[in-house]
Amino acid sequence: MGRLVLKKVSRKFNGFLATENMDFEVADGEFVCLLGPSGCGKTTILRIAAGLISPDEGEIFLDGKKIVGVNKECGVVFQEYALFPWRTTKGNIMFGPEVKGMPKEECERISRHYIDLVGLAGFEKLYPHELSGGMKQRVGIARAYANNPKLLLMDEPFGALDAQTRNIMQAELLRIWEKEHVSVLFVTHSVDEAVYLADRIVVMTARPGTVKEIFEVDLPRPRVRTSPEANVIRDRVLRSLGTEIQMAMR
Repeated sequence: MGRLVLKKVSRKFNGFLATENMDFEVADGEFVCLLGPSGCGKTTILRIAAGLISPDEGEIFLDGKKIVGVNKECGVVFQEYALFPWRTTKGNIMFGPEVKGMPKEECERISRHYIDLVGLAGFEKLYPHELSGGMKQRVGIARAYANNPKLLLMDEPFGALDAQTRNIMQAELLRIWEKEHVSVLFVTHSVDEAVYLADRIVVMTARPGTVKEIFEVDLPRPRVRTSPEANVIRDRVLRSLGTEIQMAMR
């Protein structure tokens, strides 16, 4: 299971309303992308879902259980990789199971499974500074999955990558997601990325961020980025998002 439900979630920072009445859900096993203009509160929603901060109003639930405090049922992948520089690829991936007190043999098994799954066999002993950006993000994804999460929270994980590597990583993420069946809430600024990845796209308004529209992306995978069907959805999302970007710039 991995159903995330937000009910009228609002959050203030220094007297400013960042998000207001955020109301949507991520179904079990669903891939949802969160889109909106800069400063609309996308990362705030991820931090609330991770239990790193609490909403000022409203409630958030994972599988019917209210999230209070750090959400140990989720994994988080950041744009900045956030790997431990003193740990190897294998060491980073093993970190979560080790903290949980799992036997060494089980930690080794989990690490090997996800190293193979993300295509890092042969790179187990390398440190983060020896890896490319795409490889670092593979380690980050494997480390998040190694904790056996119900929900994966991803904050623009491919934003720092070049266009070609980004496209490769999007396809790799979908391959892993289809094998692991973990719910994903994915923050992005890219409409193209959202249309390629998501089952549904949640478009947020300019600050204070709330849900403006939700778009179903009912296209078979693997998707052709330039197909007429993808272009129709892309145009609809761009029109919705464009209005909010104009509002944010006023």
